[in-house]
Amino acid sequence: MSEVAHSALITRFYQAFQRLDAEAMAACYTDDVVFSDPAFGELRGRDAGDMWRMLTTRAKDFSLTFDNVRADERSGGAHWVATYLFSQTGNVVINDIQARFVFRDGKICEHHDQFDLWRWSRQALGFKGLLLGWTPLVRNAVRAQALKGLKAFQASR
Repeated sequence: MSEVAHSALITRFYQAFQRLDAEAMAACYTDDVVFSDPAFGELRGRDAGDMWRMLTTRAKDFSLTFDNVRADERSGGAHWVATYLFSQTGNVVINDIQARFVFRDGKICEHHDQFDLWRWSRQALGFKGLLLGWTPLVRNAVRAQALKGLKAFQASR
């Protein structure tokens, strides 16, 4: 596919995210997609789609902007900012994210989001995140909690 088609795919993904339409987001992925970010670590296949299903279902006071969409025949990227209420603490989080994509057969086969987990933890967790968010202990706890939430969501479906 062309860079125009891949740019349109990225745009379609984020427009679906703006509507909290996880099914449309997951439809942009190959069945064996590899997703990664600092909170969840690496997710593969259905787990990646289920992560979006969980996040969109639980979203409170959510908004998303995206820009700098770029792509070529093989890969692409975008910048996006999600603003939402973190349900565990009631704190507002503004998460600034750089995304990288790899394409195969007109779909996203790799999606890697990068953001500052310490910045996120300061917003989401408050004082605890400020003091300890940079430590491996808190980083590992965030990942464990995220994966626990995903497994519970999957079990409830």
